[in-house]
Parts: sequence; C-alpha cells; structure tokens
Amino acid sequence: MTRLIDVDEANTNDLNPLVPRVIDQPTLLGAGGIDDAAGDVVKIFAAPADHADWPAWRERLGLWRQSARERLKYSGAAYDSDYARWARECASVAVIWLWDERLYDHTTGQFTVERFLSGTQIYGGLDAIVLWHAYPIIGIDDRNQFDFYRDVSGLVTLIEDFHRHGLKIFINYNPWDTGTRRPKQEDPAELAALVSELRVDGVFLDTMKEGGADLINALVTADPPQVLEGESRIQLSRIEDHHLSWAQWFADSEAPGVLRAHWYERRHMMHHTRRWNRDHSAELQSSFMNGTGMLIWDTVFGVWVGWNERDLATLRRMRRIQHALSTVLLDGEWTPLVDAAPEALAARIYVSRFSTESVTLWTIVNRQDTDYYGPVLTTAQPDGLKSAWALRLIDLGCGDVLLSGNASVTVPARGVTGIVAINGADPAWLINLQNAETADAAAHPTPTALFPERRALRVGVTLTTPARTAPVTIASVPVSPARTAPARTAPARTAPARTAPARTVLVPAGERMLCLRYRRRETGLYQGAPYVEEWKPLPPRLHDDREENVLVELGAVAVAVAEVTATEFDSFVVATDYQPTIQNRFLSNQNRLVNSTRGTNQSMCDELPATMVSLADARAYAAWAGARLPTEWEWQVAASDETFARLEPLVWNWTESEHSDGITRFVMLKGGSFHQPTGSDWYFDGGPREPEFTAKFLLPGQGLDRSKNIGFRLCWDLEMVSAS
Repeated sequence: MTRLIDVDEANTNDLNPLVPRVIDQPTLLGAGGIDDAAGDVVKIFAAPADHADWPAWRERLGLWRQSARERLKYSGAAYDSDYARWARECASVAVIWLWDERLYDHTTGQFTVERFLSGTQIYGGLDAIVLWHAYPIIGIDDRNQFDFYRDVSGLVTLIEDFHRHGLKIFINYNPWDTGTRRPKQEDPAELAALVSELRVDGVFLDTMKEGGADLINALVTADPPQVLEGESRIQLSRIEDHHLSWAQWFADSEAPGVLRAHWYERRHMMHHTRRWNRDHSAELQSSFMNGTGMLIWDTVFGVWVGWNERDLATLRRMRRIQHALSTVLLDGEWTPLVDAAPEALAARIYVSRFSTESVTLWTIVNRQDTDYYGPVLTTAQPDGLKSAWALRLIDLGCGDVLLSGNASVTVPARGVTGIVAINGADPAWLINLQNAETADAAAHPTPTALFPERRALRVGVTLTTPARTAPVTIASVPVSPARTAPARTAPARTAPARTAPARTVLVPAGERMLCLRYRRRETGLYQGAPYVEEWKPLPPRLHDDREENVLVELGAVAVAVAEVTATEFDSFVVATDYQPTIQNRFLSNQNRLVNSTRGTNQSMCDELPATMVSLADARAYAAWAGARLPTEWEWQVAASDETFARLEPLVWNWTESEHSDGITRFVMLKGGSFHQPTGSDWYFDGGPREPEFTAKFLLPGQGLDRSKNIGFRLCWDLEMVSAS
C-alpha cells in the first residue's frame, strides 16, 4: 500500500530549524482572493503591512468566510450539542505526563491533585488537561496504548477529582501504535470503550489533524460523547465535527493576522503552541487578538521547557480577561485591526475590537521589547459604535477610568492589555478582574524573560566515589538560578568490599573519557531540551543517532558478569517474603508476583534473566545481596571486558542512574533487548545495543516500569583499587 506523505511531515534536514517553513508562514488574502484548496488549510491569514489596506482586507475576510461556508454547506450543528458547549470556552489546556511528580507521588504511589493544581496556578488556572500516558515509553514491550491507561490503578478516581475541581480531561490517541499487541476490537471501538470506562470528556488526536469517519462516529456516539482535538492545522471540512485544534507552529504577520479556522467558526477553540519555545510572546499575542486559547506544555515528554515570568504574567492577564469577557469574545462582533491611534501604530501597538450591544472590548498587543505608554485608541468614532466614546472606558491593565478615547495607556513589552467600554455601574466581573490584576502585579512586580532552568539531579544510592560527568549540552542559553529536585530517601548503602566477589568484572577507580551514543528523541537525554526555539523537528533530524564524548570519574567497583536470573530472584522472594511496595493491575495480569518460575523447567530458569522487576524491586534484591545496581558508566566500562556476558533472551538492564528534576523521574537503561518494536519511530528503542548506547526511560508509577524486557545485574563498591 502506498503511504500518502503529509506535506507537514516533509524532511526538514535541509531547512534552517530556527526559521518557519513555508507551510508555517501566514498567507495574505489579497484582492484576487485565494484558491479554495489553499484557503481550506491556511494557518493564519496575514494582515497587510500597510494599515491603510486593512479595511479592504477585513471585507475580503468576510467574503471568504461566507463563500467557504456556502461551498461546504456548513451547518455548525455540532457546536450546538449540549455535551460540547464547554469546548468553546476551553481556553487553557495543559499537556501533562500522567506520572508528573506534581501529580503523582512516587514514594506513596498516590495521585496528588491538590498539589498539582496549586503548582500550576502560575498559569492562571487551567480549563482542561491532556493526560499523556504511554509515549515515550511505549514499545519497551508489547503493551499497547490502551493497556497503559487500563493498568493504572485509581485513574477513574483521579479523573473524578479533576472533574470536581471543574477541569475537563482529555486522553490521547496514538494512531501510529500498530506494532504492539492488538486489542480485541478495532481502534475506534476500543477507544470508545476506553472513554466510557474512564468517563473523560475529549480525545486528543496525536499526530493527527483530524479523525476518520469511523473514529469520529465511535467517539461522538460514545457514553459520554467526546469532543475531538486535532494536532496542528485542520481543514475546513473537518471543523464541522472537530470542536478544537492546536495552532501548532503557526507564524504570524507583524500586525496580528486571523486564525483561519477560528475566523471560519468562532466556536472552534484553538490552542497556540510552539513546544520548544522559550519566548511565547508571539503565540500569546496571536491568541489574545483572536480570542483563542493556549496550550500549556512545560515538560515535553520528560524535557523541562518552562515558561519565563514575563510570559506567565501575560498569560495570567489574558486568562482573566478571557474568563471575564468570554461571551463578548465568542458572540460579539469581531473586527480585527481597528481603532488604533496613529501613535500606537507607529510604536507597533495593534488593536482589535470585540463588541456586543452592552460591552465593547479592545484587545491590545505590544510587539516592542520595551513598555509602551501613550495613546492607544483613535479619537475617531468607530464605525457601528457611534456611542462607544460616550461610555466609560476602563484600562483593564490597571483599572483606571480613561477620561478620553485617546488617553495614555501602558502596554507591557511583548505583552498585552485591554480596554473595555462599560455602560452603567461597574459589573461584578470587572471588580473581580481589577482586584486580581492588582494582586498579581504586587506578587510579580518585575517579571523577567529569563528561562527558569531546572536541573535533573541523580537520585538513589550514594556511591563510594560519586560519578562525575562533563555536561552533555544540546543547547546553551542564558538561564536564571537553577531549581533543584527535592531530596529523596536513598536505599541503604553497603560497606565497600575488600575483594571482588566471584563472577564479576573489576572496574578500577579513575577518570575516563567515554563515548556516549543515543537516539535523539523528544525526551532529550540528561539536561536541556534537544530543540530550542525551533520550528517543527522531523526525521531525520528527529530520531537520528547521536554521539557525545563524556568525561567520567568512577570509584573502584566490581560489576556482575551476567544479569540476576529468574531463579535467583525467586529465591530472594521466598527467603524474604518480599512484596512489591506498589502492586497494580498490570502485575496481576502477569499472573505472578514478580518472577515466579513455578511450572517452568528449572535448568532453563537458571539461565533466564529476572524480568518483570521494577527499579525498586531490583534495588531491594541488590540490598539483600549486599550490593547495588551499577551506574550507566560502570556498566559500560565493565561491558568492554571479554568476560562480560548477556543472558538470553536479551533484556535491557536497569542502572543506578535515576534522575529527577522535581517533575520528571527517569533512568538510563543499557544493553538493548531482543524485543524490537516495529511500525513507528515513536516507539522506545529496541534490539541489541552496543555498550556505548544509552536509552532514557521515563519512570511511570505504580510499578508500571516492570517489563518482561528489563532485567538487572549487580555491582559492588570496592576498597581502593586504582586504574593502571
């Protein structure tokens, strides 16, 4: 079968990743109109450079929308459905790894909704959450995307807790997951069954702009019926049945243009996002001028990409205005780029208007890198709003009543503000908005644009000689002071041995320069993001093989020649009556505690690697054996010895290389496995791997890190043994 190539997925290796591609650029709707096929998929209709052309441009926009709706016989009936009405005001959505340490306590095995919501107040509150669950660890074994939801204990209760706090919940669907075990039903039916089990509100279509007819029908007729959100641009014909979409990697014109899909259907909510950005001001301004939303994604598949304080302040102000004036933004007459004073335009200050019979809102953005203080609105009477200047004008940034239409207003650098025209007494929403604005300004008096760096710190056992490594740097940018990960209680460390135990490889103490190989994925590696301020990374830059030289200093250790066997682990279970700290349905489905070999030929089990062992289980065994796990570097050096062995079937090895940045926990795996997932580059790494290869594995909770394709070996600290 010939696979159709999506133009959005074209090779980017020959393009400058810091420059938007042609398909990302805004498109000018000129006097000659636009071809239907092109108009159906444009990301943003650019504003003309000359503001004298804006009235004619607005007229062309209106004619295009009318013509497109007539051509497609657009009804908009889906947006009138009671089950979907919430989506039109769902302006702030966060993408969250299910095992985010703000949401899940890896020590107690409990979800912590209150802690999560408290920690995300910096974003001005959320309307919905996408609970991301399987990628980037799916493919470690044959568990499919549905398993990674269904095996989570307490997930339904977690979703109910979020619902009690007024948040909507999306799960995500990975259409590329075709190489794991197949569910009993086809994907549309299986997904419909899952949303019914979990009682979620919507489905995010990962890597899909839109769902097919079977998927759409299954989800809108599910119990409860679901809203669908596509990733990236959506064609006009699918706006009929997709209530939301991402505005992902959308470049705008200097004077803010209009989001084509939202202009076509105002109730179609869009969420701006450029996931690798450290400057979100352009996205925020486009969203504000269009009355749309933002995608909050501060940790992209295990990589911290947090927001700077300046953009957070902008987001919180935007959220307050959008909540207070949601009816105006949805139902009012939207007039892009109008009513700006000449002084404002000269200073790159742009204004749009949303108006109802009783309220007029002007959304205002500042494209400059410095604050603007001066007239914003023109003294001319707005068309269709002859009485607007007779009403009280209020600066939503500071709460001041403006004495005239062209009174001076402050618009923050790269920020936003609003002016509202009120008829009569101050409404309650205005008083609440002003109080919140005052409190926010007092709490954040001088927000900066510095990136709030987070360092992933090694956690776990204390080594005799802590491993020292040179930073593996993907990108270098100015940073603010580091936020460190919280301290953890480490397993007890055994005293160093005088001599190496039998069947071990001696690793003398010393400094070494080691080669580190890995596949560049969105997970990054140790520190930093793999892509910074970049437009969409695609193969072969994405998923390409990388190599770094890393300076490490190791203490003297002895690393076991081979992995712990299933029989050996079972002996530990029997001798200690060991029970995993956290049980789960996935473990129960395996019909064994951890590694039961009952009913299996004993001689075979003597040589089978112990698997279905979590990192905690492996550490427990190691402590019982008076040992610990090797670090990734100790494992790699030991693997260069000719006596170093791998049991069959080949499995990944846990290492004592657990890291946390306070949000994501991950561990480095070594060795590869016999399991080789096929069908997609999005799967976890598989197959046999050379000793230099390291794979970053994000740690799920509840013992779901157990896999039939992960085992472990032991390591002993030695008294002083120097490298020759």
